[in-house]
Amino acid sequence: MDKTALLQTLQQGLHVSVGATATLIETIQDPQKRNETLSELQSTFQQQAQQWAEKGLVTEEEARRLMDSWLAKYKPSSSSANGGSTGASEGGNITYTNAQSEIQDLTEQIIALKAELEQARANNN
Repeated sequence: MDKTALLQTLQQGLHVSVGATATLIETIQDPQKRNETLSELQSTFQQQAQQWAEKGLVTEEEARRLMDSWLAKYKPSSSSANGGSTGASEGGNITYTNAQSEIQDLTEQIIALKAELEQARANNN
């Protein structure tokens, strides 16, 4: 980020702070203004909450499709290669041993990455 952009960002932050302070003071001093501001904030929040809910729904559907496609990779064949039992009874889509092994591998990877991150943070301090 160059100095001009940094200066503009700081200046905008100052303007936002001053404007928010002025609005707060006006709101405190004038009951009518306070009611208008609170109504506006409530309306804005409700609109934002609705947008977040819609985005959450879309994200949930995408995650479900991703998981369905991931689970489809692990459909057991008519005879399991390693003779492992299925995780779900009757009609399970994934072999229990494969899923358990994969979860264990992922857990170990997360633990290793966390340790690396902690070590990197310690080295930087």
